[in-house]
Amino acid sequence: MNRRSFILRSLGATLALPKLPSLMASSVQSNSAVQKITGAGSGVPRFVAIGNLLGFQVKQFFPTTPGKEYESTALLQPLEENRSQMTVYRGLDHGVKGGHFAVHSFLSGVLNSEAQNRPDSNVTLDQYLADAVGFQTRFPSLTIGSEGGIHGGCQIAWTKSGVRVPPVTGPAQLFEKLFVSDSPERQTRRVQENHLQGSILDSVREEANRLSRQMNREDQDKLDEYLSSVRDVEKRLELRQRWATQPKPKAPFDQPSNRSMVEDLPLLYELIALALQTDSTRIATLEIGGDFMPQHLGIKKDYHGLSHHGNEPEAIASLIALEKYQIMHFGKFLTRLSKLNDGDRSLLDSTMVLFGSGMGDANSHKNSDLPIVLAGGGYRHGEFRKVPLEGNRKTPLCNLFVDILQRMGLESDHFGNSTGRFA
Repeated sequence: MNRRSFILRSLGATLALPKLPSLMASSVQSNSAVQKITGAGSGVPRFVAIGNLLGFQVKQFFPTTPGKEYESTALLQPLEENRSQMTVYRGLDHGVKGGHFAVHSFLSGVLNSEAQNRPDSNVTLDQYLADAVGFQTRFPSLTIGSEGGIHGGCQIAWTKSGVRVPPVTGPAQLFEKLFVSDSPERQTRRVQENHLQGSILDSVREEANRLSRQMNREDQDKLDEYLSSVRDVEKRLELRQRWATQPKPKAPFDQPSNRSMVEDLPLLYELIALALQTDSTRIATLEIGGDFMPQHLGIKKDYHGLSHHGNEPEAIASLIALEKYQIMHFGKFLTRLSKLNDGDRSLLDSTMVLFGSGMGDANSHKNSDLPIVLAGGGYRHGEFRKVPLEGNRKTPLCNLFVDILQRMGLESDHFGNSTGRFA
């Protein structure tokens, strides 16, 4: 079985779309031609999640007045134009602890260290949706982030097998994934590779089924976990076979080059909008991690160091400037989606966009009272909704996830640590 595990790991690596070198290209202007692309999935629900590794300054983020008349705080000010298209929530979290080592639970509600005996492990909302509806598009989901920064790479997305989804790490790679088609020769090789890999998977499954008849209960459980990983690879292979010879959409601009997360953030949002509108995917995540270098904003200290500000005014002022930059581009993303047609509605009306963090207060390493904004998706927006922070009336963030699942067309009444559906 060790040899088979090696084959499976190797096969999983070959099934991932290749990361090709960045190409030199002309810069993309702010008025790029998103509008020239016609979507194929008009009116279907979509989901995007944007996660921040280090949270936000909650005193500058949350209003104090619930309802539609909430005041605009320093950090919400860049979203004033989007006020009627979004809802701000306070009091939602997962009830987990662990500081930086718990932020991976943002979209799952479950720590990976406590997920082994759960039927869906610590699967995140995006991957749960990808398993259910992702087969309808070329890419079941797009995970975008970094493989650098504090505690390693992007950890926003996790599969039902408890495996971290590696991110697309820059606009050059994301552009290529969306728009660069294989040559006819490469397509032929891919068809041959798919056939060979399918044969290997058949062999792995047959041997595993044969061995299962000789195993005790404990070994059977381990084998079931292994077969779950095999099935994940089979799904990816099936999807790859389906799209191997289908042309990709025409790119509206030249391939960009990677710069830094700060400089690339607007372009990453642009490419996510394109991915949604061309119906290349209906599910995407973007994580802003510890490699977000504030030096590109004229701030001298590193992001992680600033997050542990110790109430120093200068550090807090730098953090607010950094966080406002992130929130400003989130707002521009919402505006962009609102101006794109999607059948008889806007693309924002069709897309639920979740923005927040698995960190409530990085300075004190708290994972409670998470900053959450939900935009688009046909909700009735324009409010600040505050729920009890503790006690028997406390509402898990996963209750909101259940509502998102149902609006995406899934008959799910439970997710993560939910206790019901957020009303």
